[in-house]
Amino acid sequence: MSRKIAGFLIVLGVFMVFEWINLGFNLADGHPTSFYVVHGILIAVNLVLAIVLAVIGWKGLRRARGE
Repeated sequence: MSRKIAGFLIVLGVFMVFEWINLGFNLADGHPTSFYVVHGILIAVNLVLAIVLAVIGWKGLRRARGE
């Protein structure tokens, strides 16, 4: 993996964490419970995906530095 791709994955992961946490705090009141359940699941899945992408990017960056 190149350093550019690894850096992109790290930046993407950090951005996704910020974006989805921000969305969680900005959900307006007055929606049915199912709305919050669905969005809670979306937020949780995307946070896990963001962390996985950032870890893959971090490992790729460390390997690229070692070569």
